[in-house]
Amino acid sequence: MENQLERRFNFMGYKGIICAMITPLDENQNINPQATCKLIDYLIDKGVYGLFILGTNGECHVLTDDEKVEFAKIVIDHTNNRVPVFVGTGGNSTREVISLSKRMEEIGASALSIITPYFVAPTQEELILHYKTIASSVSLPIMMYNMPGKTGINIEPESVSELAKIKNIVGIKDSSGKLDNMKAYIEVTKEEDFNVFSGSDSLILDILKAGGQGAVAATANFLAGIDVAIYDNFIKGNIEAAQEAQDSIEELRRILKFGTIPSVIKKAVVLNGINVGPARLPVTEPTGEVLEEIKRVVENYRVTFNKNL
Repeated sequence: MENQLERRFNFMGYKGIICAMITPLDENQNINPQATCKLIDYLIDKGVYGLFILGTNGECHVLTDDEKVEFAKIVIDHTNNRVPVFVGTGGNSTREVISLSKRMEEIGASALSIITPYFVAPTQEELILHYKTIASSVSLPIMMYNMPGKTGINIEPESVSELAKIKNIVGIKDSSGKLDNMKAYIEVTKEEDFNVFSGSDSLILDILKAGGQGAVAATANFLAGIDVAIYDNFIKGNIEAAQEAQDSIEELRRILKFGTIPSVIKKAVVLNGINVGPARLPVTEPTGEVLEEIKRVVENYRVTFNKNL
């Protein structure tokens, strides 16, 4: 346990841009190992600081536990410690989360990402118990995942303050879209070794300015170089260049709303040369005018930002 925890803050992935990686599927809607490896190499080549798999854009909600372990093993083995791999193991049952988390620990995950339970929203006291119980059952570092728009519950700053004191709860990805919520997390954990990441790609530069460590970004599947440029320029003090990079991802974010997650980002990646396949049913592929708009936006990015995609 100590060996895992001693190096938890030495990972380059506890800062910067971590890609909220999609899950490549083949024509039969099964996991596609070849496309997965190709996407991993692309992302690492573009400078991402870590991979965050089996999240919302990773279609965790439509994969079985066995498929999750299969996919995680492919990613962990091919990444081969080049960057850390954060593996999503969240769910509604504390017991099932622990079971899946232990399986991911056995295959070499760098850290766990654990979203709050959903469908039936627990109280804050129940939420604290959920995370404490999981943390005491595994040795891996844990990044909490706050996404109230999908789960129906926000992890309140007071709860984060208490949970941040636990040795292997090391950070939170906040996809609330509310900068004030992220700032509150930063404020209540300033005395702890705790990392706050934006899960909202529009707020990457804002969270950095507020004292956060970076972002877990879905847009990085297609715009990895640009997303990394936001962070790298900020660290170098080139705020104008960081802002320019931040502004440039808005066109992609605009079209992501034209389809059910993650259909649009998957199509953009396919058009960029990596055949990650469609989303798993019932989500369908973009067609008609939506598809044509995706093609137009992808081509404009390739012409304008080819060196940074």
